[in-house]
Amino acid sequence: MVRSRRGTAISLQDKVIVITGGARGIGLATAAKLHGKGAKVVLGDIDEEVVAKAAANLGCEGYPLDVTSDESFAAFLDRVDAEFGKFDVLINNAGIMPTGPFLDFSDAVIARNFEIDLLAVVRGTRLAARRMVARGSGQILNVSSVAGLVPLPGLSIYSAAKAGVIAFSEALDGELKPSGVRVLAVMPNFTKTGLIDGLQTTKMMPPIEPDDVAREIVRSIELNRDRVVVPRQSMSVLGWMVTPRFMKNLYGKYFAFDTMFMEFDETERAKYLARVNRS
Repeated sequence: MVRSRRGTAISLQDKVIVITGGARGIGLATAAKLHGKGAKVVLGDIDEEVVAKAAANLGCEGYPLDVTSDESFAAFLDRVDAEFGKFDVLINNAGIMPTGPFLDFSDAVIARNFEIDLLAVVRGTRLAARRMVARGSGQILNVSSVAGLVPLPGLSIYSAAKAGVIAFSEALDGELKPSGVRVLAVMPNFTKTGLIDGLQTTKMMPPIEPDDVAREIVRSIELNRDRVVVPRQSMSVLGWMVTPRFMKNLYGKYFAFDTMFMEFDETERAKYLARVNRS
């Protein structure tokens, strides 16, 4: 243990930490910071070639993982247990972000959005929590989004899934805490990863760096902090849900929130969607 201004922090030295969607973006940035603190990091990602390369570059382990499959997720965690004895932390980070008019979304895109952004979090959490409760300890950190607190035009299904992650995490944390297991949620603002390819952000909602999010994820694990918004100055979004609708409409038009996810570079966006929507 080490001391911090917020109390006693958990040492990450030799902790076994599993990260889904770990081959790129926030997942990879988080892995690097955890590795630097002495944690034993295991990356999981559906792209076998990319995760193998990322793991080799970082000096950790990387295994293929399809978060939409119970069998794949269970086999992935079984492999971690077999290799390391047990894992201490699961970070449910894998996610996609479809954007645009709701009526333009295909059934396949809608289904995949909820399968990856919400159901995979529930799936991974359940599989990990069963093991952790039996051991009497563990942490599960679910990466949600500010979009789960601030639903905007063009983000209908993404915001719905991410709001579900926030509610699920808070409810389950209260349920499992007496068993020695914490369920934490980190809510980043829009981050410079493939999720925002082709989008035009505004000055009021500038994208942040993956390292910014990774830093707060690590701090959340060390300090058992839940409901963390990144960056911290975005904490004001917690009041958005109780803001009157007419004020939201005014803010939306003034700051271009009403169009930033409805209008985008279709060519750049198509490249991202082609990658995340593949089987």
